[in-house]
Amino acid sequence: MLTYEEFLKVDMRIGKIIGVEDFPAAKKPSYKLKLDLGPEIGIKASCSQLTHFYKKEELLCRYVVCVVNFPPKMIADFSSEVLTLGVWTDSGVVYLQPERGVRPGLRIS
Repeated sequence: MLTYEEFLKVDMRIGKIIGVEDFPAAKKPSYKLKLDLGPEIGIKASCSQLTHFYKKEELLCRYVVCVVNFPPKMIADFSSEVLTLGVWTDSGVVYLQPERGVRPGLRIS
């Protein structure tokens, strides 16, 4: 079991998607994302397997939940700096996203 103190070490923040590109080098269909995580963290890169449910233009300006304190992970030729959170379904990944009234960088509590 995870303790509450251990859970608090996971730094989850709101990110705003400000850039989306195809990622043909990935093993599974994916996008490269550019995320604004507010003035404290700045702009970071991530990649996600979102191609089934989302078109690139639908992702722009969307707010998502990200883990910002994992080490970067190399995926093919791309360094993913943050983990964008989603739910795996039988058809693909659905993003976790806030319902309203947020701005980049706010911490999930």
